[in-house]
Amino acid sequence: MDRRTFLVASAGFPLAATCPTVASAQPRTYAPASAAWRTFEVATLLEIAAPGGATQAWVPVPAVNTDWQQSLASTWTGNMRDTALATDPVYGAQFVRATWGDGERAPRIEIVSRIRTRDRSVDWMRKARPPRNDAELALALRPTELLPVDGIVAATAAKATAGRASDVDRARALYDWVVANTHREPTVRGCGVGDIKGMLETGNLSGKCADVNALFVGLCRASGIPARDVYGIRVAKSAFGYRELGAGSADISKAQHCRAEVWLDDYGWVAMDPADVGKVMRMETPQWLRDPRHEVAAPVYSALFGGWEGNWMGYNVAHDLKLPGSAGPQVAFLMYPQAETRGERVDSLDPDTFRYRITVREVA
Repeated sequence: MDRRTFLVASAGFPLAATCPTVASAQPRTYAPASAAWRTFEVATLLEIAAPGGATQAWVPVPAVNTDWQQSLASTWTGNMRDTALATDPVYGAQFVRATWGDGERAPRIEIVSRIRTRDRSVDWMRKARPPRNDAELALALRPTELLPVDGIVAATAAKATAGRASDVDRARALYDWVVANTHREPTVRGCGVGDIKGMLETGNLSGKCADVNALFVGLCRASGIPARDVYGIRVAKSAFGYRELGAGSADISKAQHCRAEVWLDDYGWVAMDPADVGKVMRMETPQWLRDPRHEVAAPVYSALFGGWEGNWMGYNVAHDLKLPGSAGPQVAFLMYPQAETRGERVDSLDPDTFRYRITVREVA
C-alpha cells in the first residue's frame, strides 16, 4: 500500500481496522485532571562561540497567564552591555533582548524564570458560554506566513469536516484527520518548521510538533474555528509513565514542545495536542503503532482532545515575529533562543556556534 492509499484508508479509523500487537506494551492510563499547582524554576544559559561585532540575543521567557499557568518573574545575569525585557505588540510574547560590546570575547547570559502550572481538562458535560474577546479571536483566525487559510488548506479542511455542523464536531473531525494522516518524523531538526501549505501540496505530512500542530491549527482556522499554537517546553516527567510525554531529566535543552488550543463557543479555550498522539504512536514503544486505539496510544488519543498534563511551560502564542534590532528575517515562532553576531543570524540548532543549556527544578 503506498502512502496516498494509506492516508485515504486510515482517515476516521474504521472499526474494522486491527490494532497491532506490541509484546512489551502494557495497558496505560493518561487522564490529566489535577487541580494542584506546581512551581518550576527554568534557567537558560546562553553562550555564543567565536563572536564578532554587533552580537545580540533574544531569549523567550514565559508570558502565558491563564487558569492553567501563571508566569512569574524572570531575572538575568551575565556580561551584557544592555539588557531589556521586550514584549511583542501583536501577540504579547515576551523575550529578553541582550546586546554585547564589540570587544566581548565570550558573550554570556543566564535567565531564570519561574512559573506555576497545573493540568487542563475540559468537562464536556458542562457548557459555560464564556465571554468572548473579539480581538483575541480575530487574531486566532488570521493567516500567517506559514499558516494560510485559503487554497489547499481550505479545501482540505472542508473535506475533513463535511457534514459536521457544530464547532466541537468540526474540531473533533480535524483532530482525528490530523492524527490519521500525519506521523512523527524523528529526523526532523528541532520541532520542525510549520509550513502547512508545503506539507499538503507535497503530500509529505510527516514532521514534529511545530509541523503537526500547526497543520491542525491552520485547518481549524480555515474552518472558522479560532485556534492557536502555544510554544513552550516540557519541565517534568509525565505522572502517567509515558516517557515521550515528559522531560527525561533536569536538562531540558531539547525538550521544546508546541501545543495547540481551539476556541469552542460553549467551552472557551480548549487544550489540544494531536502531535503528541503521533509521538506516542511512533516513539513510545519499539514498534511504530499505526492505530491510535492501540492500548498504549488510546488513553493519550482520548485525553489530548480537551486536555493536557501540567508538566509543561508555555512561552507564548506568537507567529511571524520581527525581532527588535535585528537586520535578519522575522521568525515563524519564538520557542528557541535566537542570536546574531557580525550582523548575521546564528543557527539556533547549531551547538558549535550557539551554545545554550536549559535546566529546570521544581520548587516546593
